Amino acid sequence: MRRTGRNTGAARAVSGTGGKSREPSRRPTGSKPEPAAAPEAVLTAGLYLVATPIGNLGDVTLRALAVLRGVDRILCEDSRVTARLLARYDIAAPLELYHDHNAERVRPAILAALRRGESVALVSDAGTPLVSDPGYKLVRAAIAEDLPVTALPGPSAALTALILSGLPPDVFLFGGFLPPRRGARRRALAGWSSLAATLVFFEGAPRLAESLEDMAELLGNRPAAVARELTKLHEEIRRGRLTDLATHYRDTGPPRGEVVIVVGPPEPAAPDHIAVDDRLRAVLAESGVRDATARVAAETGLPRSQLYRRALAIRRRLE
Repeated sequence: MRRTGRNTGAARAVSGTGGKSREPSRRPTGSKPEPAAAPEAVLTAGLYLVATPIGNLGDVTLRALAVLRGVDRILCEDSRVTARLLARYDIAAPLELYHDHNAERVRPAILAALRRGESVALVSDAGTPLVSDPGYKLVRAAIAEDLPVTALPGPSAALTALILSGLPPDVFLFGGFLPPRRGARRRALAGWSSLAATLVFFEGAPRLAESLEDMAELLGNRPAAVARELTKLHEEIRRGRLTDLATHYRDTGPPRGEVVIVVGPPEPAAPDHIAVDDRLRAVLAESGVRDATARVAAETGLPRSQLYRRALAIRRRLE
């Protein structure tokens, strides 16, 4: 494997046989798929954020394997976890620890290596780096020094759970790990209670039932899904209302494996027909049926056709 640190303008993979460079973070490529990276690929200097499988080791991308084979060093949270992935694909790159407990101490050395022209990969134990994992401050520091950073997309537990949940995926908020203390957790949930979006959270299995109970109380008894052991042999997606899910996990106890909770957006409240009719009467006293319909529709968001029929009925009774 040949490596070079001459070009520090962008982190990019270069085919050892073709000699032409690719810059995924700077220039869009064509719609045709690229061929698999050759074993002799040369990596330029820079920090590579490499997504790794969340369970099934077969989910790693070809590009991720090429980069992990080619970098000077791999930063990981737990060397035992990452070593299993490397052994599966016969990768011998050096492993170094980078996690919440040593980041402040080792970050200067990593930045110095990048300045010297080394290629460095950052991985988490599972999934996409920086998503509820260490690495954000390292990326910020590299960007501040105009050091090259590129990302290799891949598995994500949050997105996998979202698309398996059966809940609306068009607008969603990823809340990461909820606060472990109940008071802080309830305050966070209350702040998101009116957000018109599907909510996605990571949660520790021992707190799962309690968190689901808090969600039911503060968000309402919305449809939800609990996903665990994603992409593994015993993958499970349990769907239902928050109260039902809370009861299940309170009765059965904490599940095994990593847990993702997906909660549907607020459901539209049933209109208070008495209040709507009272408002229509008040507006009809000073305007016609069409104007009254338009005004109350703007105030309530109810369909104009429905309001028009109700306004006509009220007007007939008043005549």
